[in-house]
Amino acid sequence: MCGFIHLFLEGYFGIYHETLAGDLSPLAQVWKEYALSDSRYLSSDSFVLIMERITAFAWGPLAFYTAYTMFSNHPARYICQLIISLGQIYGDVLYYTTTIFEGSPHCDPHPYYYYFYFGFFNAFWIIVPSILLHNAVKNLYRAMKAAQTVEAAGAKVKKTK
Repeated sequence: MCGFIHLFLEGYFGIYHETLAGDLSPLAQVWKEYALSDSRYLSSDSFVLIMERITAFAWGPLAFYTAYTMFSNHPARYICQLIISLGQIYGDVLYYTTTIFEGSPHCDPHPYYYYFYFGFFNAFWIIVPSILLHNAVKNLYRAMKAAQTVEAAGAKVKKTK
């Protein structure tokens, strides 16, 4: 789901941001609706544009690859999970803080748009990646600890020979 949202929905914004206001396609309508909570999406704000392009064209494909590594239990699973989770959290924290730091001038103060669209919808991109980040760190730590144990055992065997 993350890969589809990033690559297709946010990728659409990254490519067609300049023509969204007059665009009648369903994806443009989604962005125009979201722009009610953050008008930077209709003004091609440089921060939002760069953030959305990175999200679409880096995190989107990586999300699909991460899903593959999870499904196939590939050794890179937790590394990919760690990278994409950190990227998600970092992007969302910057998104929130740049707006809040400026006093939210681009946000509609109506509670529905501010707390539901701006707050609630974006919170998923912090909560879910935080859980996945914790899981990745826990499993990478466990794997490194096991590798150190095997290494130490191998060193003991070499010394006794």
